[in-house]
Amino acid sequence: MQLTKNIQGVGLGLRFQHVDQILAERPAIPWFEALTDNYLKQGSVQQEYLVEVADYYPLVLHGVGMSLGSTDPLNIEYLQAVKSLAEQVQPAWISDHLCWTGAQGLLTHDLIPLPYNLETLKHVVTRIGQAQEFLGRQLVIENVSSYLQYQHSEMTEWEFLALVAQQADCKILLDVNNIYVNSFNHQFDALEYLNAIPVERVQQMHLAGFEDKGTHLLDTHGEAIHAPVWQLYEKALQRFGAVPTLIEWDNNLPALERLMQEREQAQQVFNHVLN
Repeated sequence: MQLTKNIQGVGLGLRFQHVDQILAERPAIPWFEALTDNYLKQGSVQQEYLVEVADYYPLVLHGVGMSLGSTDPLNIEYLQAVKSLAEQVQPAWISDHLCWTGAQGLLTHDLIPLPYNLETLKHVVTRIGQAQEFLGRQLVIENVSSYLQYQHSEMTEWEFLALVAQQADCKILLDVNNIYVNSFNHQFDALEYLNAIPVERVQQMHLAGFEDKGTHLLDTHGEAIHAPVWQLYEKALQRFGAVPTLIEWDNNLPALERLMQEREQAQQVFNHVLN
């Protein structure tokens, strides 16, 4: 796909509050990541805006609704809506999360982590394969932040993520902030995590800000990126190379100009490490 070649350097998460300004001013941002679930309604104003943005910028789609770890059947209606949207805006790739977001038809509205064991591995690998076959493309799967661990886990999160990617033949969206948050919350070495991820599987990286709650770190996407995450990002670039990176900011959403400043900061780190 032609646009895949244009997803390079550091992009921004497309937020609806900024769309009018982006279309009017067309700022120098190399690519955007759109939140899939906000644009699925056929004929909606939101979808029309996204189609227009796609006329000027390369896009990737990033969703929360596949619930790949759930024991519910895959939601074919949802997948069909994602497929239809992709046909309209031609994203370079589609990503979702290594988690579950609902059970028995009820949505949690949260990204719930999985127990890391062989039974779950087999289940998730099968479902990612089914989703990939339906969509007719390879998926990119993101590691999630977490605040609990399961007694049923038999391996580390990074061992599980690497096995999922290899056995499902999917790519990885490596969220550097989530790795740091989890390393603090669950007391592991974030560098051990990075070093266990197969380089050839990493398609994209995320950067975001967390909130320090004293007893734990909360992945809020509502603050500037913290210093330890910048440091871990440098280590990730050293290991994985020039992987396209995205700035995520959802809560306390600042003006587009502030997001562009953080994007430029990330681009400078990207250039410094790789040149």
